[in-house]
Amino acid sequence: MYKKSVLLFIVSVFLFTGLPGSIFADEGIGEQLQKITVLLDWIPNTNHTGLYLAKENGYYREEGLSVVIIQPSEGGSAALIAAGQGEFGISYQEQVTYARTTKEALPVKAIAAIIQHNTSGFASPMERGIETPKDFEGKKYGGWGSPMEIAMIKALMENDNGDFSKTEIINIGAIDFFTSVREHVDYTWIYYGWDGVAAEQKDFPINFILLQDYDSSLDFYTPVIIASEDLLLKEPELARRFLKATTKGYNFCMENPEQAVEALLKNAPETDRDIAITSQKYLASQFQADAERWGEMKEEVWKNYANWMYERKLIDEELDVNAAFTNKFLPEK
Repeated sequence: MYKKSVLLFIVSVFLFTGLPGSIFADEGIGEQLQKITVLLDWIPNTNHTGLYLAKENGYYREEGLSVVIIQPSEGGSAALIAAGQGEFGISYQEQVTYARTTKEALPVKAIAAIIQHNTSGFASPMERGIETPKDFEGKKYGGWGSPMEIAMIKALMENDNGDFSKTEIINIGAIDFFTSVREHVDYTWIYYGWDGVAAEQKDFPINFILLQDYDSSLDFYTPVIIASEDLLLKEPELARRFLKATTKGYNFCMENPEQAVEALLKNAPETDRDIAITSQKYLASQFQADAERWGEMKEEVWKNYANWMYERKLIDEELDVNAAFTNKFLPEK
């Protein structure tokens, strides 16, 4: 089923967007633009607003680019980017680490961090009394069946002197946070930038356990922008032009979050406006945070998380960190 859906997605990319990197005359203007495809990691959300804004404000056009943004049907963007079915994709440090350490390694590389620090963690309704990882004891966790989830919960509980055997793990798939904790489980994994601020909007009090508060190695980059090694080798200027325009988009988001979110809502009108605005305001301080420039990544962040994964046998071999990410295509500050 997965292979079939990926095949259909690849066909649709060619039918609706043309060959990756093709040059065409922009309709009605005669301007020569290079058409490229960006593959998202999930449904359009406030993590992606900088991309939509760069498109709507003409920043990509200024760099000679016409950008098509597509949501993959399933499975994320890494495999498709490695196969050349898009120039750039949205991924996350965990996926890139897996991709580069499997037996059939995927030659993808992170070229920018969309958010500077991990904003994810475990959330629960306040009345469940889950204030620390030890409080997972006797409670039900709802997730999507990933070995990473089990390792994460176990590590946090052990750091907090909790007994992992006393928490129950349930696979609930893609059920949203509010439905899952009201009807099925006690706690689940969320990104505060969406579900956390949504809880505030809905006046739904939660307890939130930020991962790096209990283990600094869990302050990893999520999400990131990726490209294939082949593209970066053969078309380095394309990567620089793309990131120059994208940086302008995210800088605008940081300076004008409420105005910026309109670009997302225009392209994803089904998005809840109030939550999107609150989320965008929250992320405005997270996109760059304490980094010298938007998108910049640190070797120690990649190394610490990869070592954490390797020690827990989540990956079969140690990650070549310098092959997994680069800052060299980002515009100078």
